[in-house]
Amino acid sequence: MRTLKTNSRTTFFTLIFLPAIVVVLFLTVYPVLNTIILAFFKYNYLSDERAFIGIRNFLTIGKDTVFQSALLNTILFATVATISEVLLGILLALMFYGEFPGKRPIMITVIFPMMVSTMVICAVWKVLYHYDIGLFNYILRTLGLKPIGWLIDQNKALLSIILVDIWQWTPFAFLVMQAGLSSIPKEVFEASSIDGAGYYRNLFLITLPILSNQILLVVMLRTIDTFRIFGKVYALTQGGPGNSTETISYYIYREGFSYFNLGRASASALYALVIISLIAVFYIKGIMKEEN
Repeated sequence: MRTLKTNSRTTFFTLIFLPAIVVVLFLTVYPVLNTIILAFFKYNYLSDERAFIGIRNFLTIGKDTVFQSALLNTILFATVATISEVLLGILLALMFYGEFPGKRPIMITVIFPMMVSTMVICAVWKVLYHYDIGLFNYILRTLGLKPIGWLIDQNKALLSIILVDIWQWTPFAFLVMQAGLSSIPKEVFEASSIDGAGYYRNLFLITLPILSNQILLVVMLRTIDTFRIFGKVYALTQGGPGNSTETISYYIYREGFSYFNLGRASASALYALVIISLIAVFYIKGIMKEEN
């Protein structure tokens, strides 16, 4: 009788979750499988011409200097943005640890950027970066300094986009670190202080080791998110000037929706998928190792 009830409950919950599982599979597994298949074809969806060419797309993309530049730009973007956001998030969490007057309204102001749409943020920053009427260059001219081509200088455009990403997503790192800090009993710090440990000793021997899981989590999530950066590049520079801000995601977009070559776009997407998967596995192993 008990076995019958258990089977009935299992069947009941399976039927309830089945529609959601089907939707998730349709939105995740099907696109991935379709992308893998298209990567081995030369396919133009405007003319609906499809020809099997094997691994030629992968070989061609691997030798493409534009793709190589996009890969290097993506790695640079992900590295600088992630490290900066994590370090600033830790710094803000330490600054907001404990109670002080005006803490709540200041915290709301700090986390505000991550609640705003990326396109809205880019529209605001594009005006701030404008060479002639932008606020930043106005300040530089007021100080008697030469204005900077924030988005039109090949040497500065990518850094300018990185700054926008840091401004928007540092609050995310801050919230995760703040939650981790709040979970540490104050008695730990009090006992350490009684033993004569100073602030920096507490920071490096107690606080940061305890926050290691949160730090690894934020690093993983921000690395994956920055590695697939697209919106800011599209809104601010569209890959220019030249190819100085071209990223893998924007390269995939151009191949698929500007040149209408879904085969090359799919192969490029698989390159990105493999890299992101390796990054995720590396960090997940690190998190599991810390827990063990």
